[in-house]
Amino acid sequence: MAKKVAVIGSGASGLTAIKCCLDEGLQPVCFEKGTDIGGLWNFKEEALPGFASVYRSTVINTSKEMMCYSDFPIPKEYPNFMHHSWVIKYFRLYADNFGLLKHIRFRHHIDHVKPREDFAETGQWDVTYTDEEKKETTTEVYDAVMVCTGHHAYPHYPRDSFEGIDDFQGKTMHSHDYKDHHGFENKRVVIIGIGNSGGDIAVELSRHAKQVYLSTRRGTWVINRISRGGLPVDIIGNRRMLNLVPSAVKGVIARSELNHRFNHALYGLQPEHGVFGQHPMVNDDLPNRIVTGSLVVKPNIKRFTKTGVVFDNDTVEDDVDVVIFATGYRFDFPFVDKSAMKVENNHVNLYKYVFPPKLDPPTLSVIGLIQPLGAIMPISEIQCRWATRVFKGTTKLPPQGAMFDNIRQKKMEMSKRYYNTPRHTIQVDYIPIMDEIAEQIGVKPNLKKLLLSDPRLALAVFAGPCTPYQYRLMGPGAWKGAKEAIETQWDRITYPTKTRPVPEQMTNGVPGILKLLIVLALIVAVIWKLL
Repeated sequence: MAKKVAVIGSGASGLTAIKCCLDEGLQPVCFEKGTDIGGLWNFKEEALPGFASVYRSTVINTSKEMMCYSDFPIPKEYPNFMHHSWVIKYFRLYADNFGLLKHIRFRHHIDHVKPREDFAETGQWDVTYTDEEKKETTTEVYDAVMVCTGHHAYPHYPRDSFEGIDDFQGKTMHSHDYKDHHGFENKRVVIIGIGNSGGDIAVELSRHAKQVYLSTRRGTWVINRISRGGLPVDIIGNRRMLNLVPSAVKGVIARSELNHRFNHALYGLQPEHGVFGQHPMVNDDLPNRIVTGSLVVKPNIKRFTKTGVVFDNDTVEDDVDVVIFATGYRFDFPFVDKSAMKVENNHVNLYKYVFPPKLDPPTLSVIGLIQPLGAIMPISEIQCRWATRVFKGTTKLPPQGAMFDNIRQKKMEMSKRYYNTPRHTIQVDYIPIMDEIAEQIGVKPNLKKLLLSDPRLALAVFAGPCTPYQYRLMGPGAWKGAKEAIETQWDRITYPTKTRPVPEQMTNGVPGILKLLIVLALIVAVIWKLL
């Protein structure tokens, strides 16, 4: 009989978990406590406790070619950076195409996931859940469990850490509860936190509120979705050839490029750390709103008064109506038995962010518990491809000691690169983490083999954008459409913006920096082939 796998959650990670189970001949049963798929990307009119959800105007900050699942390209008609309504539309296409919905039990809430008494011999789990419609609680036995609940459900709300906040007469709220600008018209608003949510909300409210103040302790680097020449910035930045460039050099180049758009120091945003020492903000409009005066950047809040706030530089803003805490999230898995996995202060020991190293046999995986500099969907997918093969027994994990060594090494590397904060416990870079897991299952592109068999494709893989299709070219789960998807990816990138015929000589063409990268790639490829 096929092994039975409990998949918890039907968002971006849960959907691909179901598909990967089916690909490996496993029997998935997905538990979704909501009424629909999509998780975070399924917009809800009201913020619900325990549910992640975007706000009404949310646009994804990774482009479609970099965020799609590796064997299911996003249609060329879709915009490069999709509003959440397009994202959920893509998820529905994916679910329908691979027949995933029939494996999902909606309105089923997981209460407890616990290793069975004979776990050492069977690796099985007692999964207790409640059917919300029938109000019935049931326990079933599963051979493996995939936790796909993400890390945007439990707000980090440090309200009590601010002096005088209990005397403040205005409204305080977390960005988790924000949906749109309605109700903020003509208000004076302070936003605490300068991550992506803080930036998005500040920009949106600056068009409707009387005044918006964005309070930040450290500042941030701001990345535009669009690079020079109009191409998506992640299409330019995520290339294997760039791994040959030393990190320090990349940091200097990135700093210069970001300050070329606008001087971060001039706008009060420049942090002490380098561009890659923090998860940067992706925002296209922030400097434009600052320069109009409708959005003012301020330092950290020292204390609250009855009607306002005092900042660290002793400036005071009075008559404040609303304070929004855009202070991120804490992650937790309260339904997983503490004997199997425990989270403390946003830290959890997971081998390559997936497997608890103490569990033997390894039949519990956590999917999507990462904060990438890049798209999360392809990383979740390759994690699922790996996990399902481990469950099946076709891929083995290293000894426990080696897994703990890897965990310690990653923590040490993270502490050297990022400043210490709960936000920086699950940071990963897109290509390194994809390659690292791909090596576990034998699907990392072999450039030397590609050079011998298809030099043109090898060049596209090495010098072009590292799109997810690269991980379907060879090895287990290879997809016959991967090569074509790579060869046609530029058509899908340019199609949605070519809505008006323009003579070819009037277009900007390939950006100069991209031309330089291609020339360098050609030189490297020739030398490699000669060697």
